Amino acid sequence: MTDFDYSPYADAFLATFSRAKGQAQYYMLKSLPEMQAIHELSQEIMELMFPGRCGICTQASCSLEEVVKDQMRKFSDLLYQQVLLAYQYDCPNDNEEKQQLRAREDVQAVLFKLPQIRKSLKLDAKAGFEGDPAATNVREVILSYPCMKTMTIYRIAHELYLRHVPLVPRMLTEFAHQETGIDINPGAQIGSSFFIDHGTGVVIGETTIIGNNVKMYQGVTLGALSFPKDACGMLIRGTKRHPTISDNVTIYSNATILGDITIGKNAIIGSNVWIKEDVPENTMVMLQPPKFTLRDLSKRK
Repeated sequence: MTDFDYSPYADAFLATFSRAKGQAQYYMLKSLPEMQAIHELSQEIMELMFPGRCGICTQASCSLEEVVKDQMRKFSDLLYQQVLLAYQYDCPNDNEEKQQLRAREDVQAVLFKLPQIRKSLKLDAKAGFEGDPAATNVREVILSYPCMKTMTIYRIAHELYLRHVPLVPRMLTEFAHQETGIDINPGAQIGSSFFIDHGTGVVIGETTIIGNNVKMYQGVTLGALSFPKDACGMLIRGTKRHPTISDNVTIYSNATILGDITIGKNAIIGSNVWIKEDVPENTMVMLQPPKFTLRDLSKRK
C-alpha cells in the first residue's frame, strides 16, 4: 500500500489534536517520564528494599553494605531522571536549574525516608505471615505475595505524591496495578502492618485513610460515592471523598465501602456488603444468610 493516499485521513485525525483548554496534547516532542523506565525503577525499588528479591543481586562475594549502596545509587539515578522529565513536562516555564534542583531535593527526601519505609514494609510482611496460615515464613510473603510488591512501590510513590511530584507517583502505582491487580492511588494514607490477602481487584482511592493492623481480602473497593462539581460543571478536586478505615479492621472479599465515612476500630466487614454510612467500632457488618434451594439430581428422569 505504498501508493495509498492517506492525506485525507491524516487531516481528519490531526484535527483531533486541538489546543482546547485542559486537553493533553503530546506533540512538539516534549519529553515525558517513560513507562519502560518506570518499570525498571519499580524493580530497583524492590531490590533496594529487599536485596536479592528480584534476582538482580548476583555477586555473592559482595557485602550487604556494598550491595545496598550500589542499589541505592541505581535507584537514585533512575528516580532523578524520571522526576526531572516530569518537571520538564509539567513545569515548562521553570528554568532548567530550578527543575534540576527540585528533582534533586525530591530524591534526597525519599532517601531520607527509606529507613522508615523499610520498617513499615517489614511490618507489612510480618502482618502477611501472621494473617495467612498458608504462608510458611515471612520470606515467602516478601518473595511471592502481590501485596508486598504493591505496598513497596506504593510507599515510595506516596512520598513523591506528598512532595507534589507530577506523573511519576501515579505511573509507579499503575505499574504495580498492572503487575498485581491491586489498584492503590499514591495519595492514600496507609498505616503500618497492612495486609491484603490474595489482592486481585482491590481498589483504594486517593483520599482513603487506613490505620494500623488492617487486613482486607480480594475485590474490596474503598471508593467515592459521587464526584462533586463546581458551578462551571468541573470536578472539585482535593476534597475528602473516600473512607477512613480505623485500626484493627478486617474487610472480607468484595465489600464495597463508599464515601467520606469512618469504619470504627476493631470492626469486621463481611463479604459482598455495600456500605455508605459510618460503622461503629467493635461492630460486625454482614448480609443475612441467603435461602438455598436444594434439588435431588439423582431423581431426574
